[in-house]
Amino acid sequence: MVKKKKTSFKEMLKWDAIRLVVVLLAAFLMAMNINSFVNAVGLYPGGATGLAIIIQRLCTKYLGIAVPYTPINVILNAFPVYIGFKYIGKKFTIFSLIMVLANSFFVDLLPNYHLTHDPLLAAVFGGILNAIAITMCLKVDATSGGTDFISIYLSQKKGIDAFPYILGGNIIILCIAGFIFGWDKALYSMIFQYVSTQMLHTLYTTYQQRTLFIITDMPDRVCSMIYATCGHGATLIDGEGSFGHHNKKIVYSIVSASDTRKIIPKIREIDKNAFINSIRTEEITGNFYMRPRD
Repeated sequence: MVKKKKTSFKEMLKWDAIRLVVVLLAAFLMAMNINSFVNAVGLYPGGATGLAIIIQRLCTKYLGIAVPYTPINVILNAFPVYIGFKYIGKKFTIFSLIMVLANSFFVDLLPNYHLTHDPLLAAVFGGILNAIAITMCLKVDATSGGTDFISIYLSQKKGIDAFPYILGGNIIILCIAGFIFGWDKALYSMIFQYVSTQMLHTLYTTYQQRTLFIITDMPDRVCSMIYATCGHGATLIDGEGSFGHHNKKIVYSIVSASDTRKIIPKIREIDKNAFINSIRTEEITGNFYMRPRD
């Protein structure tokens, strides 16, 4: 059994300080993105952010009232925050709540600065910046709020990559915005959301899984290494080479995509002649270990 090193109070305090700084920077970056790209050309991001902006613009258009972004965004995030506290982790949710509050405050505080008036450029580069801000949060165990809570909950409980489903929900929101405000900006907003989702897939892989098939002469050492590295077990399968008819062991294991970057080089250290096939896993059911959020 692998013993985990106990984290000292000083190390935990240092990590929390780093998390706070990164979360605040991400909140500032996301607010700049909203004011410089999203609001500048009239785009609609998905999730709670998109709903908050739609509500703001509805109040302005039909009621003639300029409603601040902060109260709307906080109310829309109330239920996701509840999900976070109950099912994901308390400290994780607290840092996510800091992100929501800080981002809302910065959106209302910072002026709208138009970097470009081209909606396509705004959709592409705004989507990239949005993904960077979200990834910064996820890397330090926090989220930007809204659908991110739901996505992580589905990933942990159901073992599926939930981001494509969130994309589908966001497209529904954008269709509503298109029906009310016009389809041109809604279609550009779909580009924004697609770019953001694809960029997020590239930058953050913790909730994606890979299936490993490893043909090796040292299966026991490979299995022990996989467990020690990422906490996952493995299954041994008997195989036979079709050319030499030598008996071989196949190690079968499913690990997070981020762990493969550590596991594959270690397999090479154990057995330089090992044959490794890494396949993207779309969905898993059953007992799959995910590191719990704090």
